Amino acid sequence: MRRRRAAAACGGGVRRRRARLPAVSTPPPPQPRFTTRVRVRYAETDAAGVVYYGVYLTYFEVARVELLRALGLPIAEVERRGVLLPVVEARVRYLRPARLDDLLAVSVALDEVGPASFSFDYEVARDDGLLLATGWTRLAVCERGSGRAVPMPGWLRDLFRRWQALPGGGGEGAAAGPGGAAAAPGGAA
Repeated sequence: MRRRRAAAACGGGVRRRRARLPAVSTPPPPQPRFTTRVRVRYAETDAAGVVYYGVYLTYFEVARVELLRALGLPIAEVERRGVLLPVVEARVRYLRPARLDDLLAVSVALDEVGPASFSFDYEVARDDGLLLATGWTRLAVCERGSGRAVPMPGWLRDLFRRWQALPGGGGEGAAAGPGGAAAAPGGAA
């Protein structure tokens, strides 16, 4: 009897659907980042001492190659295993100029892994932390002999999984994330 009275007081005993709140999405956790340092050389600048725009793609390559080396898989070993990783798409957004003799921190984070390709995000900052450029590249997985796209080998997919599982950190030659402490590849500091 009490339940009926309570129900009547709250809406006449009619069952009402609960209001649904819109789903709140939380951003995914930041991807681990690997950072390496590059000094701007004279040959990379124009007459005004500003880094030529195409050089940023070279800086991205330096970060990718050093990441693979830090993870225990130098690019020469990738090729010995019969795989090439050509860049098939690239973007750069220039925010501020880098200049002759600037010390740059070039960081890379895995963006996406597909069946036969993967992509990276990049940031280029001056040593004082000023962000100069951002970028993105997609690399294909190709058979060395034929140059044709092939499915990503398990060993490469596993390498990316291990990198993603490293604790966050920051610093040169480390998988860097939001925490600020360096984590060496393989978990050892």
